[in-house]
Amino acid sequence: MTIKDHRGDAISGATASARDAFERALDLHLSWRTGADVHLERAVREAPVFTMAHVLAAYLNLCSRDVARVREARAALERAAALPANSRERLHVAAIRAALDDDFPTFGALMRGLLEQYPRDVLALQVGHALDYMTGDLDAMASRITAVLPAWAPDLPGYHAVLAMQSFSLVESARYDLAAEYGLRALELKPLDARAHHALAHVYEMTSDASGGVRWMQDRLAHWSVDTVAATHLWWHLALFHLARDDTGAALALYDQRVRAGRSRELADLIDAASLLWRFELLDVDTSGRWLELSLAWAPHVDDAYCTFSDLHAMLAHVGARDWSSAGRLERALLERQASETRYGETTRLVGLPASRAIVAFGRGDYARATQLLGSIPAHARRIGGSHAQRDLLYLTLLYAVRRLRRPARPVAA
Repeated sequence: MTIKDHRGDAISGATASARDAFERALDLHLSWRTGADVHLERAVREAPVFTMAHVLAAYLNLCSRDVARVREARAALERAAALPANSRERLHVAAIRAALDDDFPTFGALMRGLLEQYPRDVLALQVGHALDYMTGDLDAMASRITAVLPAWAPDLPGYHAVLAMQSFSLVESARYDLAAEYGLRALELKPLDARAHHALAHVYEMTSDASGGVRWMQDRLAHWSVDTVAATHLWWHLALFHLARDDTGAALALYDQRVRAGRSRELADLIDAASLLWRFELLDVDTSGRWLELSLAWAPHVDDAYCTFSDLHAMLAHVGARDWSSAGRLERALLERQASETRYGETTRLVGLPASRAIVAFGRGDYARATQLLGSIPAHARRIGGSHAQRDLLYLTLLYAVRRLRRPARPVAA
């Protein structure tokens, strides 16, 4: 008997109970909630030759900026590749291999073909969306979801996640009213969808409604701050709202009590911490030694050679701590890496190296050089990935460099 997933696509090597455990893991992953790995381990334990379970295990690591986790995806890929598979599953295996081989054009083509044939494959949609975000491909992000929406309906498991993904893609396309509509529809179906809460936080951010954003997040605290993989990032959003309201005290308290409370070494958490603390730096807020801890936490990643977005946040931490030795080491590494014939080499040439040098110049008080370097970064800087709200940090740094250039000269003491 052919076993199908909860959206009607055939799956190889599964039992009914393993399929149900897989679906639970998938739902938690789609909702950005913790515990997906526990249910996935159960699915593999009950059905070791369950191909899509190994595919999901590969994707959980592939969709990361942490090169150590990405490398772990290859082992899961090889396990999946050795198992019997139908045509849909073979497309997944080929797509994973292309992404791990740094062949993103092939990955994109495989995902488009997969979703054309199987528009209800929500895992394919999720992974394509995640890698669109990480590579800054806003056109693909928008078109990928729009193309499959006619095949979906509210009674299909995972529909809330499709709506949440569409909400975020609409935010990044500056269609804020429609983004809010899709996000709210997702939450009607699944109030605990942390991804939908995140998309709506972006709506408030991009429409400069900081007070509305604070109310929204505080009213729904229990929905996004407990048992979610995005809690730290959403605390980051709340801190940005406080900064926009000139409440630096509340924002700094969130940095201490939420963003860095547990001294997390997760790369996503380090990125949020550096991004937030740099905003205090721009505002001349006394951070009282917080930079040193963060710079030390970033130190093991200087040799990652994988993600320009991460490199920039590492440089923020080193410069904020005035750790010129680590900053210099990272700059020298980027100088070498820009010659690489990879996507990472290209983003290092276009953005990573000039932006990192601009951050160093800013930290040393050379605002003219910081302005020149940041102003030279091409318009397609979005290829480093991240959201508009995250990449805005480069433009904020440019703005504050210009402002400091225009400061009246201080009188020289007699």
